[in-house]
Amino acid sequence: MNTLEVSVTPVMSFGQVVNAYVQEARAEVLRYLRLPGFLLPTMLFPSVFYLMFGIFLAQHNSPDAARYLLASYGTFGVMAPGLFGFGVSLAIDREQGLLTLKRALPMPPGAYLFGKMCMALMMAAVITTIMLCLAIFGAHVSLGAGNIATFFITEVLGVLVFCSLGLLIGTLAKGQSAPGLVNLVYLPMAFLSGLWFPLSVMPKFLQAIAPLWPAYHLDQLALSAIGMGQGGELVHGLVLAGFTVVFLTLAARRLARHG
Repeated sequence: MNTLEVSVTPVMSFGQVVNAYVQEARAEVLRYLRLPGFLLPTMLFPSVFYLMFGIFLAQHNSPDAARYLLASYGTFGVMAPGLFGFGVSLAIDREQGLLTLKRALPMPPGAYLFGKMCMALMMAAVITTIMLCLAIFGAHVSLGAGNIATFFITEVLGVLVFCSLGLLIGTLAKGQSAPGLVNLVYLPMAFLSGLWFPLSVMPKFLQAIAPLWPAYHLDQLALSAIGMGQGGELVHGLVLAGFTVVFLTLAARRLARHG
């Protein structure tokens, strides 16, 4: 009588799954902390802009300029960790075969992306904290505790929509071309969303297409958080959620087909 041998694939326990996510997030954060070429420009770029236009040139602006620019450059700052942290690094990892290796390892399939998301959230938190400190102590912007908390949460969570967009870009671009492609999205979107110049001084057709960009909606939520909003917070939030779902869906299909 023949004996059938059945091989059973071991299943990770809940604790092991949680630990896998934690370790992947820890490794991803440490990876970027050891990359000053990514870390320093990401933190300093929006800060330098705010120092120049929100503090040093504040006397030439309107009294509310420093407050307004806090939202604009805060949004500009949190775009980078999502776009570059996902878009560029994912494209490089795919090209070098690291993503294939990760899939072959006995780890949850979502741990890799979870780690990158934690890195982006951490960077967004650091950038937002720096911007708030510059605004409060440098530009003397008066903000209540509720405004500070709402602004911080809005900007930190707002990075998620750019993580999803960066993820999509990372599935489309090759490693060497990814930085250029991300910049082609990052900088024009910031300009067209009114982050560098108020939309009111821009041509009418640019004002009309501003709602097409996720950065515009996050900027409107950030302005509302510091008391300069024009209403419609629910709509802006729903639009950002819709952008996130669409980008994630398209990226998931690309990864499933092309790896």
